[in-house]
Parts: sequence; structure tokens; C-alpha cells
Amino acid sequence: MLYQVTSDTKQQIILTSKEKKIYLDPRQILDDNYVFISHAHIDHLLNKSAIKKFNLRNKIMCSPETVAIANLRGYFFDKEICFQDDCTLVDTGHILGSKGLLIGNEIFYTGDLSMRDRAFLRKTSIPKAETLIIETTFGKPEYIFPPIEHITHSVNSLISEMYSRGIPVILMGYSLGKAQVLTSLFGAWKPLIVHDEIFKFNQMYKQFGVSLEDSTSLSDAIELGLLDKGPWLMIHPLTNGKRPNISQYREKYGAITIGFSGWAINRNYGNMMNLDYVIPFSDHCDHSELLEVVKQCNPRKIYTFHGFQEEFANYLVNLGYDAESINRGNKKVRKESMQLQKTKSLDIYF
Repeated sequence: MLYQVTSDTKQQIILTSKEKKIYLDPRQILDDNYVFISHAHIDHLLNKSAIKKFNLRNKIMCSPETVAIANLRGYFFDKEICFQDDCTLVDTGHILGSKGLLIGNEIFYTGDLSMRDRAFLRKTSIPKAETLIIETTFGKPEYIFPPIEHITHSVNSLISEMYSRGIPVILMGYSLGKAQVLTSLFGAWKPLIVHDEIFKFNQMYKQFGVSLEDSTSLSDAIELGLLDKGPWLMIHPLTNGKRPNISQYREKYGAITIGFSGWAINRNYGNMMNLDYVIPFSDHCDHSELLEVVKQCNPRKIYTFHGFQEEFANYLVNLGYDAESINRGNKKVRKESMQLQKTKSLDIYF
């Protein structure tokens, strides 16, 4: 079964053969056809109106974890997951339940993926395929992330120093995915306080067998007066340090903020986000790991999408690969919104 790889005006990727059409992580669809959902981040979930409009019974392909998390976020779709004979779901190590789609040995679509062990998440194994469709969020050579061992050592040392001085610490990362990894890596510090939005995702992870440290939700911690009782560790959604609630924690309790993001490679990221420290830490592949994916897959044709897709495609072409951006006809590519300026950051870049 030969598929044609195309994208629509909304930069959505579609696989089309004589027998079927498969939308890959669409936000909108135009007809009743198969839909693959790689994971439950909102930018990869089918729009709620589309779920209601189309009859997708037995036409959605995703993991049970993705169904559960999507339902938790208010995206309700049929729990009778579709599994086509020629399709295989492949772990991608991005978040709980994240999958790539392998169609025979013809096409491998990565969705979002990571190629490194992080707490309970494991490095994924890349299958061979004739065509690779790869996400390239950090597809420029300057995006190389430090080893996880360096990150955990540096952050634990900083937390220890702050605790010895009676200073609370706020760790900040995306609510779904990054925050659960942070809970696993640094949850031994007590008392552990978790923002309510993160707390509900932590509970969902536990239902699927992920072992996370017990914690107190932020609303309960406030009611119990825990914030007034000495140093504490809080896991909070990544946000600007000037937001009123974060400013209050900093001013009233003297808390410091540590933000975790792949964009922290850019030296002015901490200034832009108004955070005390920033850590280059991502649930996506860095540039070298993207190259590792390509080598393991060993495809004849490569399509890049998302982030620095044109830059990575050009890099691959210079290496001798047949590669192009899936949205080559659309000139809208993510631009770095920050100048490279020095900011206060842990010395873990090497």
C-alpha cells in the first residue's frame, strides 16, 4: 500500500492511499477518515468541534493513556481505539502514552519524541522505514542539551544550598509531561507542593503505574499554611516570573524560580521569562538526537515538520539525504524570539 505524504493549508500532515486517508495529529479534519493522535498535548489533539461533527468511531488511533489524559482535558472521543493491520504504534518517550506511527516498513511518523532516558521515561528505539516524517522542534545545531546526570546534580546542589539558607524553591515546567518528570527527579525534597493542574496529571500518571512521590496540592498547602513553615519545593507550570502569584511567592517567602525548557539554550531566556535560573531541559530531541533518529531509521526520503524544519532539512541535504520540509510551500517557520544575551544560569552547558 503506497501512501502519498501531503500537508494542507493549516500545515497538517495527511497520508493518502487508494484504500484510506490518515490525518496525523490534526487539529481540524475535513471528512470521516482515520485520525492518528500521537499524544495528549493540546496542540496535538483533534479540535472538540471536529470530534462532535464527524463519526470517528473505530477511526482514531492512539494509546489508552492518550485517551485517558485527553478525557481529563475535556477531549472526549471513542474509547474503542482503532488498530489497522498495517499500522503499529511505537513508543516515543515524549510523555506518558506518546506514540509514533509505523506503517509497515513504508512510513514512520515520529510525532514528538525524545531519545534520552528521563526518570521513568525511556529512550525510544527507532524502526527502519522507507520514509521518515520527523519533528524538528530543535533542528538547529546550537540546540544540544546537557546530560540528564549534569542537570540533576546541578539542580539538587542548588536546592540543597537554598534549603540550608531557608529559601523555598519553585521548579517550573510544562504541566503535562515535564512537570511529572520534575516530580520524579526532585520529589524527594520535602515538603513537596504541586500546583493543582499538575497534581491532577500526576494522579493520572499514578493510575497507569508511574511511581511518583506523594505531594500536597497547592490549594491544600495554602489552606494548611505550609508555605509559611520554612523552605519547601514547589512544582509549578512554566510561566513568566512576573506573574502575580509567582511574584507573591518571591516577595513574601523569598522563593527562587528555576525554569526548565529546551529554549534555555538561548542565553537571554531567563531574562525574557524573568526567572532566577533556567535549565536547558526538554522532552524533545536536541539536534544531535534528531540525527541519531535519522541514522537509525535509515530512510530513503525524509520530511521534516515543526520548529526549525527547513533548517534541519537543509542540514540533512548537505549530508547527502533526500530531505525537505513538509511545509516547504509555506514560508512561516518558527523564529527564535530572543537575542543571545547573558543571563543568570547554572553552569551545565558542557
